[in-house]
Amino acid sequence: MAENLRGAAGKMTQLCRSIVRVNVRRSFLERVSVFRQFFRFIWDRILVCSVGKPARYRRLSRRPSSPAEGACPELGPDDPASSGYDTDSDLVTLKISLLGDCQIGKTSFVVKYVGDEQENRSLEMKGVSLMDKTLVVSGARIAFRLWDVGGDRTSLDQVPIACKDAVAILFMFDLTSRFTLNSVIGWYNEARKWNQTAIPILIGTKFDDFVRLPPDLQWTIVTQARAYARVMNGTLFFSSATHNINVNKIFKFIAAKLFNLPWTIERNLTLGEPIIDF
Repeated sequence: MAENLRGAAGKMTQLCRSIVRVNVRRSFLERVSVFRQFFRFIWDRILVCSVGKPARYRRLSRRPSSPAEGACPELGPDDPASSGYDTDSDLVTLKISLLGDCQIGKTSFVVKYVGDEQENRSLEMKGVSLMDKTLVVSGARIAFRLWDVGGDRTSLDQVPIACKDAVAILFMFDLTSRFTLNSVIGWYNEARKWNQTAIPILIGTKFDDFVRLPPDLQWTIVTQARAYARVMNGTLFFSSATHNINVNKIFKFIAAKLFNLPWTIERNLTLGEPIIDF
């Protein structure tokens, strides 16, 4: 009897030891899993914050009622949209920077696109203002987050944070001022220090005033602007915030480029008309 009891006690001891080893191993694996998830999260954040890393976006699915081939889904103010600083998981946020000298119409350009209501909700920081435009395109919610950098020297400190992680950079100048056009190269070189992958777009503003200039001066500015756009490997648009010329089209172009939407802009090099060159 005593031997049977000692044998049973020995088996119980072995069983207890086995259970303890299993629990210790499970606890160790759980801790390893936690640390692995933590370091994976940190690594993902490092990759996201890397300067110059190209952004990847999924192709937007097309619905049966989507526009015909060659037309881009409307991204204008008539779309079902909401404004504000959304953080929903289904929202694709695209950062877009605007650079250029003072008094060239950058803010008017942005306000024409986002609307007066969003202007009142804009965020103002030293040397930069932020405005949002949220749209629904092919069932996906897209938010354009626009960083309007001031054009004075005190605003240069904001260029790194404004350009970092931007998917597109709008280099803007006044069509009636060749000085502001010449300044574009400086803005471009500064922006490329912090972002080498963003889509470059050269935009001439105040087209409604530009058409009043003598034709020979118009042609000189057109030729110079086209040369700059080629150096930047970017697309050239002439625009007018006053008459809403090419304002919405520029953002349609950005969305089409990012999401491979079936839309192609038409080249226009006719003097006296809003130029589009690529």
